[in-house]
Amino acid sequence: MKKQELYYIYLILFHAFIGVLVFLMPFLSKLYTILILGYGTFYIIKNKNKNNEALVISAYVIGVEVLLRMTDGMLLNEFGKFAVMFFMFLGMIFSGFSKRAYMYWLFLGLLIPSIILTAVTTYFEFDIKKEIFFNITGPVCLGICAIYCHERKITFDRLKGVITAFCLPLVAIVVYLYLYTPSVKDVISGTQSNFETSGGFGPNQVSTILGLGIFVFFVQFLLNSKNKILALINAGFVLVFAFRGIVTFSRGGVMTAVIMIVLLLMVLYFQANFNTKPKIGLIIVLSFLAGFGVWGYSSAQTGGLINKRYANQDARGREKNTQLSGREDLMASEIQMFLDNPIFGVGVGRNKIVRKQQTGIVSASHNELTRMLAEHGSLGIIDLLILFFTPIVLYLNDRQNIFALSFLAFWLLTINHAAMRLAAPAFVYALSLLKVYHFEKPTLHRE
Repeated sequence: MKKQELYYIYLILFHAFIGVLVFLMPFLSKLYTILILGYGTFYIIKNKNKNNEALVISAYVIGVEVLLRMTDGMLLNEFGKFAVMFFMFLGMIFSGFSKRAYMYWLFLGLLIPSIILTAVTTYFEFDIKKEIFFNITGPVCLGICAIYCHERKITFDRLKGVITAFCLPLVAIVVYLYLYTPSVKDVISGTQSNFETSGGFGPNQVSTILGLGIFVFFVQFLLNSKNKILALINAGFVLVFAFRGIVTFSRGGVMTAVIMIVLLLMVLYFQANFNTKPKIGLIIVLSFLAGFGVWGYSSAQTGGLINKRYANQDARGREKNTQLSGREDLMASEIQMFLDNPIFGVGVGRNKIVRKQQTGIVSASHNELTRMLAEHGSLGIIDLLILFFTPIVLYLNDRQNIFALSFLAFWLLTINHAAMRLAAPAFVYALSLLKVYHFEKPTLHRE
C-alpha cells in the first residue's frame, strides 16, 4: 500500500478518535474549533493558496460544523458560515477571483434593499440585528463562495482532495452518533424525526450532513479507492452513513443523497466510452442491491416504523394529513406575503413576525425558496434564477466537472427542507461552478 493511501487510513482513524474524545469530553470541542480556525489560516497563508487550500479547509469546516453544534463547540452561532467566508476571502487575497463572476455580485447587491427595509422597521419584540444576521448569512456565504469558485481552474485530483476533506470530520460525527445511541431499537417509538438517533441535535440538520456523507464516501469508493482495502473502507462508510441517515427519521438528507448519486452515475454513464459503460451498469446494480440491504436492516432495527415514515404514516399505519410535517401552511403564508409585497418583500427576517401577526403561528418553514420570495420579493426571484441557471450554463459549456449537477442538486434539495441553517448548501453549491481539468493543472491566472 502506498504512503498516501496509508495516510488516508491514519486520518480516518484519527478522526474516529476525535469522535470518541468529544463524546467523552465535550469541552474539547471548543478547542477543536480554535485549532481548525488557526490551522486553516496558517495552511492557506503558508501555501499562498497556490493549490486552492481555501477550498480544502472550507470543505473540512462544512464536514465538522454539525459535530461542533452537537457538542456546543461553536465560538459563535454562525461559526461555520463565517469561517468559510473568512477562508474564501483569504484565498482570494492570494489567488484572486474571476471578473466574470459579476452575476454573483449582482446576487449580493439584490439582497440589500430587503436588509434596509428590515433595518428601518421597528418592533419592540423584534431583534433586528439578530434576525438580519440569522437570515442573511446563508445567502451572503453562498455569494462569497460562488465568487471564489466561479470558473476557477482546478485539477480533478485536487477536487477529489476537497471531497476527502469533507469525509474526514464526518467520520467523527458518525462515531459520535454510535456512542450517543448504541442501540437504535431502544429509542424508536414513533415515525417522527428522532433526536436520540441524531445525537440529541436537530434531525433535519443531522440528516442533511449524513446525506452528504453518503455521497462523498460513494465518490471515494467509486473514484478514489486504488486497492481493495480502501474500497472496502469507503463502501463500508457509505452503508454506515446510509443507515444512520435513515434512522434519524428525517427524510430530506437521505433522499438528497440518492438523487446526487443517481445524477453522478448518469453523468459518468453518458460520458463513458463503450467499454466502460458495462462497469458503470454493474455499479448501478450493486448500488441498488446495497441500498435494498441497508433499507432492510434499518426496517428491522426500527420495527418497520421507518417504512411507515417514508409512506407518510403514523406509528399505527394511519395516513398523515400532511406530506411535509405541516410546512405546507407556512410555505403558503410566505407565498401570500410575496403576493402582498411583490417588489421588495416584507424584509429580511420579517416573515416570522408577519406570520405571527396574521395567523398567530410562530414557526419557520425551513424553505429557502419561499423565504426568498416572502422577504425579497421580485428581487428574490431574480436571485434564485441567477443561482439556478448560472451553474447549468457553465456545465453545458464545459462538462469536465462531473459533480456539478450533483452539487447543484444538493443545494436545491437541501434549501427546500433545511433552508440554509448550515453552511453546507452554500459551499457545495459553489463547487458546481469550478472549471475542472483532468490533466496537468493550468498556469494560475485569474482574470
